Amino acid sequence: MGFELEMVQQALGAGDITTRAMKEAIGEWSRLYYRQEATREEDPCQRIGYTVVRKLTQAVFAEYRAESPDPFTRRVLEGLGRKGCQAVQLALIGGESYLKPVVTGQGFRFMTIPRTGVVVLGRDPEGRLTDMASVERTVEGKFYYTLLERRTVDRQGYLTIGNRLFRSYTDGALGQEVALDALERYSDLPPSYTFREPIGSVGLVALRTPMVNCVDGSWDGVSVYAPAVGLIRTIDRNMALLEGEFQRGKSRIVVSADLLRRDELGGRGLVDDTFVGLDEDPQTVGISIFSPALREQSYLSREQALLRSVENLIGLKRGLLSQVEAQERTATEITSTEGEYTLTIMDFQRMWADGVAEAVRLCAILGRLYRLPGAAEGTFSLHWGNGVLHDQQQHRERMLSEVEAGILAPERYLAQVYGLPCQTAPDREKIRREYMPVG
Repeated sequence: MGFELEMVQQALGAGDITTRAMKEAIGEWSRLYYRQEATREEDPCQRIGYTVVRKLTQAVFAEYRAESPDPFTRRVLEGLGRKGCQAVQLALIGGESYLKPVVTGQGFRFMTIPRTGVVVLGRDPEGRLTDMASVERTVEGKFYYTLLERRTVDRQGYLTIGNRLFRSYTDGALGQEVALDALERYSDLPPSYTFREPIGSVGLVALRTPMVNCVDGSWDGVSVYAPAVGLIRTIDRNMALLEGEFQRGKSRIVVSADLLRRDELGGRGLVDDTFVGLDEDPQTVGISIFSPALREQSYLSREQALLRSVENLIGLKRGLLSQVEAQERTATEITSTEGEYTLTIMDFQRMWADGVAEAVRLCAILGRLYRLPGAAEGTFSLHWGNGVLHDQQQHRERMLSEVEAGILAPERYLAQVYGLPCQTAPDREKIRREYMPVG
């Protein structure tokens, strides 16, 4: 949201409780992910922030599957599935992200909101949002419209949503407040509305990374690469130095310092970084060529050491960012790094699973309030497949051996294999009737 943060606070007459240190950190995480342009000091060509987030998200959802016997819950899961990868990526970048359920004809679709898109105005003792604001931008004709939405939940769980619309001639300004019906898409929105049934939250599904805040110790979530920011910046500087040597093509031109002195207007005769000033004998002037050997191997060796440090800090498998030589991959190292990587992925899968549970709960309440057909909080199951967590086929073989040994009911095994409900007696009777032969 950037430029709007101060304007939004002024419009609300309330301050963001996020500390200055966290605001700066959130901005830095965003820059490390999105920045592409190189400078003389840093070259982000490796896109380490992007690479970390992409690889972790791919591992989290590699074989993900969500199921429910309830039609309404199944539609909620389908809507979540379309936004899951994006929402998790945004949480890994900014520490938190939010899914906003939007009512459709038969169910819900979800909008993702990054951490940079909200102003946090209040949290409860457990860190859950109790007061927050977000913005939604629309460009129509010559105007820029900004919908300012504030969500507040009281101690009894009742949610109040306030809506205000602003219009500006220029991008980057909030402008003047106008009626909500000034833009057709918001014509049905009330200026303020309190739900008649307790929602128990601000009505958003919050995804927050499971790491303890290492910036200021607050409840704000931190980026997955927050502890490695310094290393990533160092790698970018290392790449800029290496690229500089290649651009100069082994040679640097050494000139007498007087050729580089500023004139009365502050200008220099030679400003390219190929030229280096050297104070020698005052009588010696001119130009000479200095051609050192390129230090490519030194730079690349340092880069690999830094990348391995990034992997260690984040909990990545060795070789995910760095290049691992064959002699380095001992059995102990493989077991250690792959085990830590598995635990890292499990943390983020639990984060998503908690978000799914909250979305199912929230949509059931909203569905009843909006009188959607079949709205109810149904059961569901999430499956992660034969990925980093476990080998599903091996798990099923173990269950089958337990059935044969008489310590597990066959109905439980069949429910696992075919994704069937097995919580109640009618569920188990249906499995026996349809899947188990008589006699």
